[in-house]
Order: sequence, then structure tokens, then C-alpha cells
Amino acid sequence: MQGYIIRLNRARDEDLVVTILTQQNLETLYRFYGARHSTINLGFKIDFESEISLKSSMGRLRDVIHLGFPWMTDHHRLRLWQQFITLFYPHLSHAEETGGFYFELIDRAARQWHLQNPKRIAVESYVRLLEHEGRLHRDLHCFFCDAPVEEEVSLIRAYLPAHPHCSHTLAIGREGALELFETGSSLFLDDTEVERLWYVMQEGL
Repeated sequence: MQGYIIRLNRARDEDLVVTILTQQNLETLYRFYGARHSTINLGFKIDFESEISLKSSMGRLRDVIHLGFPWMTDHHRLRLWQQFITLFYPHLSHAEETGGFYFELIDRAARQWHLQNPKRIAVESYVRLLEHEGRLHRDLHCFFCDAPVEEEVSLIRAYLPAHPHCSHTLAIGREGALELFETGSSLFLDDTEVERLWYVMQEGL
């Protein structure tokens, strides 16, 4: 089975409770500390086995193989990846089944992470997530006053559109926002605007 580690919790000594997003659901497994274990970390894609124990309600993580990407040796990209991946646990933790969408979304982002500014990839991925969940507001009506946003737009949490003077937050170009919502591309946003959307995304999915 393959999946992405989206949460690591320390247990007793050096043992870990590991939450893994697979193609179908979240697996929460116990990993005993040992010198023979391969290193694992938040955001790693792994191949693994789950061993069911009659003595515990939590399975055991076994036979772990790290399925790495070349960009993981770049500490800056890895740090951004871990910030991105951390957002998924609180968003999915109460779901009984996740289906394949979230795994494929993360897997696609991981395969592209070295190709451009990773914050652009994260922002574009988030727009796909909002669309999948039916939460993407393409009409650009202000969340606060419900009037159309005719010029610059401010995107608040969940990328809800608003007038900058209503939300008291920084604005981005209206055309760039529309292009992002319609095509999923951040091409018409400059790096400062992408930085702003990355910051908003960090508030939670």
C-alpha cells in the first residue's frame, strides 16, 4: 500500500503514531522505534504494510519503503511541502473514507513540486480542492456585502471573494483571480499575489 504521511505524533520513547493518506482513506498506525527502521518524516510518500494486532485497536506500521522525489534534498522546497501537507490532517481527520481525490491531488503536486515556484503549485492545488468540494466561488460577489467585485478582489479564507475595503485585507488583480478560478492556473498572478494566497491557505483548508 502507498500513501503520504500527513501527521506524526511522538508516543513513548521514540515510538510514533503515524497518519497516512492512502488512495482510499486515512490509516493511523503505530511505529515502534528501532535501529533497523528506515527514516520517515512528515510529507514522505511511502510504501508500507499494516499489521493488525489483537492486543491493540491500532495497527502496526511495517515494511516501510520511502518513495522519494529529487526535490526532497532541497531544504526550502521540503519545508514548504511539509507546511502544505500539514493542512490535510485537520481537513480530513473526521472523514471515514477519503476516496482517491486527495491522494491524487497531493501526488500530482509532489510530481510538479520542482518545476516552478511550489507556492503556485499549492495554490492551484487548493483551487482544485475547493472546486471538488463545491466551495469555489467563481462569481466574485463580496462575501461581506454581496455586491459584485468590479476591480481588485481580496480572497479571504477558503478563497472567498471580497472587496478589499470590506475585508480590510490585501487585494489581488481581478483578472488573475478569475483566471485562477476558471482554469486553475496562477499564470496571471505575480509572485506577491501568490504569496498572499499561500498565506491565506495556511489559515486552513
